Parts: sequence; structure tokens; C-alpha cells
Amino acid sequence: MDLQLTGKVAVITGGTVGIGLAVARGLAAEGAHLALCARDERRLRAVVHDLKTEFPVRVIGVAADVSALDGPAKLAGAVTAEFGGADILINNAGTGSDETILTAPDERWQAYWDLHVMAAVRLARAIAPGMKARGGGVILHNASICATQPLGYEPIYNVTKAALVMFSKCLANELIGDNIRVNAVNPGLVMTPDWQKTAKALTAGTDRSWEDYLQGIADDNAPIGRFADPAEIADLFVFLCSPRAGYVVGSTYYVDGGWLRTTT
Repeated sequence: MDLQLTGKVAVITGGTVGIGLAVARGLAAEGAHLALCARDERRLRAVVHDLKTEFPVRVIGVAADVSALDGPAKLAGAVTAEFGGADILINNAGTGSDETILTAPDERWQAYWDLHVMAAVRLARAIAPGMKARGGGVILHNASICATQPLGYEPIYNVTKAALVMFSKCLANELIGDNIRVNAVNPGLVMTPDWQKTAKALTAGTDRSWEDYLQGIADDNAPIGRFADPAEIADLFVFLCSPRAGYVVGSTYYVDGGWLRTTT
């Protein structure tokens, strides 16, 4: 199936690892040019080099913190300078949390709010007008199953991801008249470096391997009995970016191996 993405310009935050990198690879394989944003400049340079070597597309890296006030503007400015604007925006940057509501300080709430919500708000303001001028585009938000089915140890993550899903719906309603389609994706268990790092830390000095620990997580939560590979999540992102998904607007898609225990 031709996804009709050749020559499109895609901006991906958190684009050097995990789901973000998998989405970048998937879009590059379809012929889309890439603007990747991440905070780790060394890793960013390495990923950009690898993608340029593997795929015949243009790739730039922008070292910026999208949770900071100036981060989204810096990213948008670099995209405009290199490509004249963007056709696709993937708001992927984010990370899990670990706290209790009664002990987490305001600063921690604010940091996650800026990363998961305000980064998406600011990037929409910075990039959507250029999309409109180019005739339309696609904005996707990488949220989480925790937006609907919260985990007890990360209330801030749960709340901010739920807010991101609502923002996605509101933005979809506002921008569809400009031919900009906005949707959200709620992944479940995905085998990312963050999960591996946590598992290794929790099993260090014990008789249990980190692989066995993660298998236990999958057995307890996902009826499919395993974590997803990031590429499996990326396949849906790439399709949603395509004109083949042209009637998909304001929706939220679960890719969770059956973890969600409700019908909505």
C-alpha cells in the first residue's frame, strides 16, 4: 500500500529513542523527510547520521527541551529554515513518573505538565499555521493507556496524559477546518529503554532477571502476554499520518495488547 508520504516533512519530539525513533524510521521508509528533536545532542547527532545513511531522505536534528518556554519556538524555527514548514507533527516526548499525590511538590507537577501538555500546546501554536499555509497536515499525540486506566504509582503521569488526550480532541475540532487532522495514540506496554532501565534497577542484586521481571509485568497486565516492540506502535502512527487515514479525526487509538479493561 502506497501511504503517499513521499516528500512530506515530519517533526518528531523525543525522536531518538523508543517509539519516537521507531516512528522516525517508519516515516523515513515511506519517503518522508525528518526533523528530530531531543535533549541529548550527542545521541541526536548519531541518530541523524544513521537515518541519513539508511534512508534517501533529508534529516535534521534540533537539540532542544520542548518542555521549556523557548524549546518549541527553537524547533519550529529550525524546521522553517530547513524545510519551509512541516506537514506532520508527532508530539512524542514524555516520560513516566513515580510519586504520591500527597508528597509530590508543585514543581514536579509543573514539570510534567510542561512536558506532556504545554509542549504540545506550544508546538501547535508554532507549527500549525505553517501547516495551514501548506494546505493541511497531521498532528499526532503519543499519550498512554494510563490516560484512561491509571497506574497507582504515577498519578502525575496519569493526569497529564489524560489532559493530553483531551487537548488532542479539542485541537482536532479547532483545526479540521484547516485540513489538519489531529489524533492521539494510547500505547500499553512497550519495550523501551526506560522499561529496561527500571527493570534492571529493581532486579539488581536479586535472583530474578530483568527479562523475567518484565515478563511478569506483561503476564499480569496484557492478555497478549508480552510487551510491544516500538515498531508495532510506530506502524499505527505512520498509517495515521497518511492520506489513507483521511477520515480519521479527533480519535484516540489504543495499542495495548488487550490491557484496557473497558470498552471506551
